Amino acid sequence: MLKLRKRAVVKDFAILTVAMFIGSIGWVLFLLPNHIATGGIPGLSSILYWGFNIPVQYTFMGVNTLLLLIAWRVLGWRFCLKTLYATVVFTLFSVLGQSWAEGSTLLQNEPFMAIILGAGCLGSSVGLGLSCNGSSGGTDVIAAMINKYHDISLGKVILLVDVTVVTLSYLVLRNWELVLYGYVFLFVSSICVDKVVSMMRQSVQFFIISEKYKDIGHAINLSARRGCTTINATGFYSGKEVKMLFVLARQTESAKIFSIIDEIDPAAFVSQSEVIGVYGLGFDKFKAKRKNKR
Repeated sequence: MLKLRKRAVVKDFAILTVAMFIGSIGWVLFLLPNHIATGGIPGLSSILYWGFNIPVQYTFMGVNTLLLLIAWRVLGWRFCLKTLYATVVFTLFSVLGQSWAEGSTLLQNEPFMAIILGAGCLGSSVGLGLSCNGSSGGTDVIAAMINKYHDISLGKVILLVDVTVVTLSYLVLRNWELVLYGYVFLFVSSICVDKVVSMMRQSVQFFIISEKYKDIGHAINLSARRGCTTINATGFYSGKEVKMLFVLARQTESAKIFSIIDEIDPAAFVSQSEVIGVYGLGFDKFKAKRKNKR
């Protein structure tokens, strides 16, 4: 059990590292040099950089540290620890990216392509971070705090908060065309956030009919770390009584479960389907509003 937890922690930090690398590349290579406003702390950092030549890493780290102190009690130390790690890694990658791209501007005459690539990178970065209970800080932290208690799309929360930052960029850029590019960026990145989070958290259900249901159930319990429910069923045509396993799992665990079934009973009858949401132990938490009792 301890080994599995350690493996999960290592996996989360590995995903965070990759996510921050992708996000920093999108920011410092495509958006920042082309003066395309972004939302959240990167957007605020960009505004101060363009207007007052303050290095983006100073603003990014400072504001995120303040937000994490506020979020510590709401989101827990695990989320904050991962977010602090992600913030530091994102900052380091951003500094390295700026140093590497110094003096050159990619897609200088193609702002719309720069927006698409930058939004795809930053949106995917945020989505990957949130899917493993972490983020790069900023608006992601605010969205995570709201999403913890209310069933509101993470992408929509981030979009609403970031619109303000992009609008404020006009005070420095003095160009409404660039501000409009920023709005397009927010729209595309919010879609990427929701798509990535949905993909990473998508759940599926299995109905498995096999004479070796006990062996399959035990293997799923031990190897896939998922519970099984045995259902008594009767074949309508044959009239034969059978045992059917009902299993809920993440989409990313499907291949492992299919491998288990194929190894034990290749002739098993299996039905797999996507489910809208799964709540409870091992899945998502309920986000229903509770009425105060008087």
